[in-house]
Amino acid sequence: MRHLVIPLVLAASLAACVSAPTIYGPANGSDRGWSQTRIEQDRFRIRFEAGSDMAFDEVELMALRRAAEVTLEQGGEWFLVSSRNVEGNDRNPVGVSTGVGISTGSRGYSSRRIGVGLNFDASAGEKSVSLEILVRSGPRPQDVRVYDAREILANAVGG
Repeated sequence: MRHLVIPLVLAASLAACVSAPTIYGPANGSDRGWSQTRIEQDRFRIRFEAGSDMAFDEVELMALRRAAEVTLEQGGEWFLVSSRNVEGNDRNPVGVSTGVGISTGSRGYSSRRIGVGLNFDASAGEKSVSLEILVRSGPRPQDVRVYDAREILANAVGG
């Protein structure tokens, strides 16, 4: 049993190192953070990419946060999400497997073996949310796709 403890502690340590934490900020060539593209004068595509340390709902909140910032930067008050795309998975990036083997040979010889295996899945847990937004001002319509930019930022976490 003592021989199992070291590999399991090692596996847990490696799992913590596989994915750097996702922080709110521009992607700047990395695979984590936000990016944006202006499509038209008042239309933007906002994308937030995260690792296994964030749940899908957290990734969406980060995309909405960036959409709110872009809206205010453009002089708008609210934005409409005209399309939404979610990609990725919630798989664990590190898998641990164990095996036990017992063999008996001629003349009464026997052996017992315990094995521990690790597998690393680089794409596990990666997720992204893309929003296409329309920046607007004035009276805000009652529509579930409409968000008040200042209200989103007032409730934003992380940073």
